[in-house]
Amino acid sequence: MKTILSAASKVLRFYYEGFRDLSWWGRRVWVIIIIKLFIMFAILRLFFFPDFLRKEFSTDEQRSEYVIEQLIKSNN
Repeated sequence: MKTILSAASKVLRFYYEGFRDLSWWGRRVWVIIIIKLFIMFAILRLFFFPDFLRKEFSTDEQRSEYVIEQLIKSNN
């Protein structure tokens, strides 16, 4: 367990030092990338991808049956 934490610490330190040594332009690009990812995964998900299964079915069993039916349904 200690070796895993040590390895994780080394990886985090590696990335931290790499980002710290970036130029002004490189930091600006990473900020833009992080903002775009946040918009894509957090904000757009709220508006364009509603929780269909939770609205349509009341129990986990009903949800799982629906998903299984959709996965094995033939296109004929």
